[in-house]
Amino acid sequence: MRVQGYVSFLPTHHRLSLFHMTTVVALAGAPPLQPSSTSKPGCLFLLLKNHHRRRLHFSIPPLKPCSIRLPTRPRPNPALGSDVPNPLHPDHHHDDEGLKQWDSLTAKFAGAANVPFLLLQLPQIVLNARNLLAGNKAALFAVPWLGMFTGLLGNLSLLSYFAKKGEREAMVVQTLGVVSTYAVIAQLAMAGSMPVPQFTATSVVVACGLLINFLNYFNLLNQNIWNFWEDFITVAGLSALPQVMWSTFVPYVPNSILPGIISFVIAVVMVVMVSYILLVKFV
Repeated sequence: MRVQGYVSFLPTHHRLSLFHMTTVVALAGAPPLQPSSTSKPGCLFLLLKNHHRRRLHFSIPPLKPCSIRLPTRPRPNPALGSDVPNPLHPDHHHDDEGLKQWDSLTAKFAGAANVPFLLLQLPQIVLNARNLLAGNKAALFAVPWLGMFTGLLGNLSLLSYFAKKGEREAMVVQTLGVVSTYAVIAQLAMAGSMPVPQFTATSVVVACGLLINFLNYFNLLNQNIWNFWEDFITVAGLSALPQVMWSTFVPYVPNSILPGIISFVIAVVMVVMVSYILLVKFV
């Protein structure tokens, strides 16, 4: 096969060497070119044009439509203890009914706890009343008023917590605890076991605590007043507890109010830091 008559029209930069032409034609199915002195470099397209016996056919198969499903991220399930029902669960209505029944059952148990809770302080109240009527005030000095005051602060703290959560039955239990403990403290003050200034301050705290908690439960209280009450009850509780624990070892340790002062300073610093963090976060 001669390609001499065709390659003369090609420019120099489009010409191929004899080795390249032989390799391409051999790959296309034609017999390779024999080297000769008269053969000149040619172009791939001219060689394929002259080779009329064999043709290269390129066929592209038609594309078939297909559906591809991309992997989707599964939606997270809520926690087991969450109040939000599971939207992926087909029987979430039945779960809601079960949760309502369980809430009703726990509310009944919380309401029934009023009876044993009242019996905790009722014998002490009756005994103190008998001693006061008999003129035996010295018997009431055996009851430490600091311990009763700490229990009173604990009931007030729990009352504030449940009032904020809106749990009525638990509020009734803690209110009963506050009233019964305050009755014992009043008897101790009548006997002279508790100093009058401390009893006066305790009475003010109890009255304000009950009023503020019930006003907050019925949404009749300003939020700023409620925030101040929460800070106050936090500082009072953290200050009284270490002082009471220190006082129980007074025969073995010196009688001092230093633990209460240190706890008071730490509690105030904590409350101020939390308030500052909340202020920076919402401003």
